[in-house]
Amino acid sequence: MFAEIIINSNARALNRIFDYIVPKQLENELKIGARVVVPFGKGAKLEDGFVINLKEKSEFANREISQIDTKESLTEENIILAKLMARKYFCNLSDCIKLMLPPGTGSKNLKNRAKEKTGNFVFLKKDEDEINFLIETGKLKSEKQIRVAKFLLNNDGIYRPDLEILMDVSQAIIKTMEKNGLLEIVERPIERNPFATKKAKSDMPRKLTEEQKNCFDGIAEDIEENQYSKNLIFGITGSR
Repeated sequence: MFAEIIINSNARALNRIFDYIVPKQLENELKIGARVVVPFGKGAKLEDGFVINLKEKSEFANREISQIDTKESLTEENIILAKLMARKYFCNLSDCIKLMLPPGTGSKNLKNRAKEKTGNFVFLKKDEDEINFLIETGKLKSEKQIRVAKFLLNNDGIYRPDLEILMDVSQAIIKTMEKNGLLEIVERPIERNPFATKKAKSDMPRKLTEEQKNCFDGIAEDIEENQYSKNLIFGITGSR
């Protein structure tokens, strides 16, 4: 199998397709839209790019794809759209592809890309019966440790700094419970939701003025009759 790849570069000279051999071990993983690392130019220099097509034959491929970036890939539909954009706006295909990448991941330099934020999450290693037994037998007698254990029975898998604040305990308490086999601390991705603490209300539909309504109706009528023409609207920028 062979892959057609566009190199991740702004250079106009590189706005063309390069063929690469797909190693046998990558054939089942590689898809159109995949972000890959390939040897390019002289020496062992590596560049990254995107697979825009897969095929069975190639007259030009003489190097193999080095690896697949499984965390940052696009869909085949994304690649089709990028090709249409490149043709319509006479720009590099790689520039169109970059517009579809998550913020901070457009750089071809792996070190410069935004990394997924991770943190330590706390999980309870004992079930409710075991926790109650340890409390009743006095093997678990620290008030703070008991408070943490009972909280985790209903809130297992919580970000450690959040647990420390909510339960008013120190990191040392958590570490001690981990050492005693009560807790397990696992590094996990932190889901960042910028709207988690914000409450947004939907805007009510606005009533158009007579002048705005005449303008809107005229454009809507053209669209309904498939008469697509330019419409110049006079007004103050940002006045809505």
